[in-house]
Amino acid sequence: MRHLIDILDLSLSEIDSLIRTAEDIIAHPQDYAEKCRGQILASLFYESSTRTRLSFESAMCSLGGSVIGFADAETSSASKGESLQDTIKVVSGYADIIAMRHPRDGAALAAALYADVPVINAGDGSHNHPTQTLTDLLTIHREKGKISGMTVGLCGDLRYGRTVHSLIEALSRYPNMRFIFIAPEELRMPEYVLEMLETLGQPYVETDDLDSVLPELDILYMTRIQRERFEDSLTYERLKNSYILTRDRIQGAKPDMAIMHPLPRVNEIAPDVDEDPRAAYFRQTKNGRYIRMALILKLLSERAGNFQLIPGDAAQAGYRPCPNGRCITRSEMQIKPYIRRGRTSQEPARCLYCDTKLKY
Repeated sequence: MRHLIDILDLSLSEIDSLIRTAEDIIAHPQDYAEKCRGQILASLFYESSTRTRLSFESAMCSLGGSVIGFADAETSSASKGESLQDTIKVVSGYADIIAMRHPRDGAALAAALYADVPVINAGDGSHNHPTQTLTDLLTIHREKGKISGMTVGLCGDLRYGRTVHSLIEALSRYPNMRFIFIAPEELRMPEYVLEMLETLGQPYVETDDLDSVLPELDILYMTRIQRERFEDSLTYERLKNSYILTRDRIQGAKPDMAIMHPLPRVNEIAPDVDEDPRAAYFRQTKNGRYIRMALILKLLSERAGNFQLIPGDAAQAGYRPCPNGRCITRSEMQIKPYIRRGRTSQEPARCLYCDTKLKY
């Protein structure tokens, strides 16, 4: 099967093709109204969601297909102790394609190991969110007319924000990009993302001062401080108001800067910003429906494609279990701890599911 687990599963030419298809869907929706007649999407959301879940379901309905699934793990057999492996094998017999969100890092890749139909990662813990990235890329293209040669500021929860991790992976493949990471010390970008950028020779700056860098930005990507990612409520309370974007605050920004946000917002963007023409976040959510329509069409048309997931068994290779307590391998004991080896002997091996460094 061809799956979408990580944005790097798609080449740049494939991403550009998806954007072109989405643009055509926007221009000629009637041409796509029956493309998936008779096809079924399984929407498996182990974690709550509004935009992602409904945009997937809206996308499939707009293509003439049908939707089954659940919006809460408590309404599924997972609440009775059913393993992810068994759920995926069962649902593969009921649907033609699966969109899954799960609170555990690497869960989507684990699902793809056992699925008999294409799996789309709709967010796995704090790890990846590739369809949000496709939404973001379509939005950048529509707002700026290109995806290259820009300074992008990402602000807020950069440690746990899976949307920004996937977006950086994608944008770093385009020419002449520059990144500015704006976050408090506790929520800085994860090490593996910074190492990736350094390997690519991609320039980036880290700061905790939004106002000092705002005039430089072509795109400002805001994120909320996520209560659900904190085990310590006191730390959340201390950090939750770190950055609040107001209309007065953006007066010094470029007149054509695009303000983006994956939503939901709490208070990091004040309502008075909504009327500013630079506020692109509601247009961004609408774009999610169209790019997901394009992705569903692509994966259903490529079901005969090859997808290899056998990079080596961590246990047999002499590695300890993944140290990331949020990794899917820590809660689903039957899932083998596969590894992704470094490209050189100096690069550490990483957990294939969550990208955490492994040790002998």
